[in-house]
Amino acid sequence: MQCEYYAMEGLAQLIKTVRSVKKSLNKSLFIEGLLLTMFDRRNRLTFQVEEEIKKHFGEQVFKTVIPRNVRLSECPSHGQTVLDYDVKSTGAKAYIQLGNEFLRNQKK
Repeated sequence: MQCEYYAMEGLAQLIKTVRSVKKSLNKSLFIEGLLLTMFDRRNRLTFQVEEEIKKHFGEQVFKTVIPRNVRLSECPSHGQTVLDYDVKSTGAKAYIQLGNEFLRNQKK
């Protein structure tokens, strides 16, 4: 459970940083949502971390998850976005889905 601990510890640090920035620099700052990335369905730890994050943040967690995907890791070395590099890849499709989810949330 060491990895789960570090994931939650990193998230706690992010929340602390957002609160600090909000207090001193930008009072209107807020977290639009939390995005699970590098999601690997073959790894049980992935689901444990997802469960913990959803337990603590509920509806703030985007329903879309970005999978661990080779094409996503290759595109930066080619100087391209994943949409330019391989729009049909699983990772690109997930980011398109995220964009649509984000836009739907803005209409609420």
